[in-house]
Amino acid sequence: MHDNAASTRVAAELRARIIDGVIPPGTRIRQEEIAEEFGVSRVPVRETLRILESFGLVTLVASTGAWVSTLDFDECREIYLMRERLEPLLLGLAMPTHTPESFGEFERLAQHVEAAPTKAEFLHRDRDFHRALLAGPPTKRLRDTVDHLWDLTHYYRRQLLQPEGSARRREDIVAEHQMILRAVMDGDPESAEAALAFHIRHTRKLVERHPEIFAQSCEDIPGTLPT
Repeated sequence: MHDNAASTRVAAELRARIIDGVIPPGTRIRQEEIAEEFGVSRVPVRETLRILESFGLVTLVASTGAWVSTLDFDECREIYLMRERLEPLLLGLAMPTHTPESFGEFERLAQHVEAAPTKAEFLHRDRDFHRALLAGPPTKRLRDTVDHLWDLTHYYRRQLLQPEGSARRREDIVAEHQMILRAVMDGDPESAEAALAFHIRHTRKLVERHPEIFAQSCEDIPGTLPT
């Protein structure tokens, strides 16, 4: 396999593991272990790490190594403030492209979120629902930015769905999805955008009440302040 193809394959797998929390923030990524696991040389592994760095998922420290990037409280809050503004904008641009077939798909995805048996499945289905709502308009830069912001915060969203509060938050998310969906299907972009902004703001407020989730990293990254 060519180095470029190998780098892309390994980067996709590591990206999925990082987003899913299999490799948590602060974890050191050792090139030799990755090369051995995937049966590739160090060259595509180095390119893989550069790809992941460009996504903001990995921090490279010169002459030292690579770590899964961490967010501190202020960074995560800033990302949610960005999402509150950018995702409603994207939804408003997407709504003219929705069709009756789209509405059926949205309803199906919303049902899958509600019925998800595990936290991991719930989060994946939740993201599928949001992506479907925002699909359609030729706004690559905006959509790529939104996807990037989701990737950066996915691990921390998982931490907010801990057992002690997960049932109530899941119920809230399902109810908020229905509010968004109702406005979308009514063809009311103003209400749909407001409902989506409220939905994201609700999670931001939850983040603000749980700053302790940002202290859960495996190793300190050299050259950075502890979170």
